Amino acid sequence: MHSMYFDVVVIGGGHAGCEAANAVARMGLSTLMLAVNLDTIGAMPCNPAVGGPGKTHLAREVDALGGVIGEATDATYLQIRMLNSSRGPAVQALRAQSDKREYSIWMKNYMESLPNLTLRQGMVKNLIIENDQVAGVELTFGDRIGCRAVVLSAGTFLEGTIWIGKETMPAGRAGEFPAIGLSGCLKALGFNMGRLKTGTPPRIDGRTIDYSILPEVPGDPIPQFFSFLDKRPVLPQIPCHQTRTNERTHELIRNNLHESPMYSGMIHGVGPRYCPSIEDKIVRFADKDSHSLFLEPEGRSTYEVYLQGCSTSLPVHVQHEIVHSLPGLEKAVMVRPAYAVEYDYLPAIQFSHALMAKDLPGFFAAGQILGTSGYEEAAAQGIIAGINAALYVKGEKPFALPRSSSYTGTLIDDLVTKEIGEPYRMMTSRSEYRLLLRQDNADVRLTPLGRSIGLVDDYRFRLFTEKQEAINGEKNRLRKTRIYPEGGFEELLAPLGETLKQSVTLEELLRRPRVPYSVIESKAPADAEKPFPFALEVETDVKYAGYIERQKQQIEHTEKYDKVKLPEGFDYNELKHLAKEAREKLNRVRPQTLGQAARIGGVSPADVSVLMVFLEQRRRAQAEAGRLQEKVLQ
Repeated sequence: MHSMYFDVVVIGGGHAGCEAANAVARMGLSTLMLAVNLDTIGAMPCNPAVGGPGKTHLAREVDALGGVIGEATDATYLQIRMLNSSRGPAVQALRAQSDKREYSIWMKNYMESLPNLTLRQGMVKNLIIENDQVAGVELTFGDRIGCRAVVLSAGTFLEGTIWIGKETMPAGRAGEFPAIGLSGCLKALGFNMGRLKTGTPPRIDGRTIDYSILPEVPGDPIPQFFSFLDKRPVLPQIPCHQTRTNERTHELIRNNLHESPMYSGMIHGVGPRYCPSIEDKIVRFADKDSHSLFLEPEGRSTYEVYLQGCSTSLPVHVQHEIVHSLPGLEKAVMVRPAYAVEYDYLPAIQFSHALMAKDLPGFFAAGQILGTSGYEEAAAQGIIAGINAALYVKGEKPFALPRSSSYTGTLIDDLVTKEIGEPYRMMTSRSEYRLLLRQDNADVRLTPLGRSIGLVDDYRFRLFTEKQEAINGEKNRLRKTRIYPEGGFEELLAPLGETLKQSVTLEELLRRPRVPYSVIESKAPADAEKPFPFALEVETDVKYAGYIERQKQQIEHTEKYDKVKLPEGFDYNELKHLAKEAREKLNRVRPQTLGQAARIGGVSPADVSVLMVFLEQRRRAQAEAGRLQEKVLQ
């Protein structure tokens, strides 16, 4: 007997859960979000920051599809700045320091306002299975809730354990209960589970920091924003500051490594390689005598400061000494100690590109539970899982993004194809198509798709359409406008080391590497909007047109493989010409396409050739069987 019924139940109220619930509810289905604590919906338990290389791309892609992480960030930022601004457009990345309390409050208010969405505090201990598919959830205190689909986004809560030195306690994060029981249920259903580890640094009372001797890291004077919507409050920005470790810091860490649960063997979960603890940094980079640390405020209504780069699980007394060894923090008061958290996760190769379990229809997962690290990675998975849970309930075709379309597609393809043995973090280097998949054009790539599935409303789509009309209009002006040597451009070009010896179009002039768009814009019509709001998109498309075309051709080539379907449930042990490792990997991952098979570690080009021969033989055999069947019928 079910106490209530919903189309979809979302387990978890973090970044993945919020995006999943938002997607399902806005696609018109009754949705229940279950959270261990309703006061921590949209919580930022680690650094209250959004963005960075690769991560900005994910956040803007979620926004372009109709998600909420971008709006929440723009509404609650303490500081916004563009990273890598001196480098090419493919690796530039916006980063915002958020007010962690305001962000959570904004997100909860937003979720509470959504039609079709019910919020409830509760902990799931079992999935209800009927006819080999999800039929509901059972809560710790006995409630049974029926549904057609479940999205699991439990973060670090499944059998979560916090470590500080040799002291340990069960917790999903500091001050919150772990989720007990659901891991056992998943294992009983046949899922393989692993153990991962992550951590967070100490928080410092900002009033006890001597900022006068520390370099300041300001925000951009004219901030850019994460959301493509135009709801962009201009807020006063708060600077961050920088400090550095020194020999005293390193000596303290080296002398106390035996106290670290990671190095003493007490923690078995694997931590994130690209966001290492301070112990890891000192051990792995022993040749470096100093590491940068950043002091980042956590909110306007708190004095707490996040010590970025100093994640650790060393004992509290050692943490005090480490903090006091840092310039500017000699008298600092640590208000929250750093800790490591170990938790259960589901290796994502058990899921499809739609983030639905291959062997349990109606069961979806997203976020850290699938082996990732970071708010943006969680949000990107969350919106895809939510979309597909809704489509599953509606009986419609799954929605999947190819690697060529987005960093979100790259993220999910990596997770479900490659056997990730550590928390996965998105970086620009993970994409083969960085010039096409820029942060500034996420809306061009994904907003029409969001519109087609019902997540992009009329207002957002109108803004998108107007933007594209403005960009196309400007490109057309550049193509058609011709300038001459005597036209007054010489004084603008001379400081750049450029000359104009014959007539050229503005487009041709902009293609010159040393000529910025600002020179072109200076000759715009008097009634044109200045500065042109979409200058970056126009300049990038014009300057890199040749490279962009080359990447498009590369995509066309590789997508041929992704269109070739592999048979479901096939035993690759039957193909004796495949290498043994390839047979093992293919049977474990069960790729959906030839392209996915080619991206599996351990599957060589020779193995792909064997698969192609097999598929061709299979096609011919099926065609021959069809012809024989026709003869019989005649």
